[in-house]
Amino acid sequence: MPAGTLYRGREGMWSWVAHRVTGVLIFFFLFVHVLDTALVRVSPEAYDDVVATYKTPIVALLEYGLVAAILFHALNGLRVIAVDFWIKGARYQKQMLWTVVAVWIVLMLGAIYPVLGHAARELFGS
Repeated sequence: MPAGTLYRGREGMWSWVAHRVTGVLIFFFLFVHVLDTALVRVSPEAYDDVVATYKTPIVALLEYGLVAAILFHALNGLRVIAVDFWIKGARYQKQMLWTVVAVWIVLMLGAIYPVLGHAARELFGS
């Protein structure tokens, strides 16, 4: 393989892309979160109105997406650290990526009820 193409089109490239995308999404969330939290100092009533809009099923789905992004970013970050600092990391990076994906799926399944339970009760009744 020519130099510089080790990851092109393979699992490593897609985990690299997903790591960057989740990082940008998390940054965007934090930016919006700081802005809406700062609103409490400007107008507590406006802050209450904004928070009320967050209690909808659509926002619950967005929160689930946020949990997905944070979990993947964190788990993949640990994998990147292992690849960089473990002497055999590069040799086992594909297996570690699939381990990250498996752990991420299990954790996301476990997050369904805590994150989406309120939205389900609101949509379908308790």
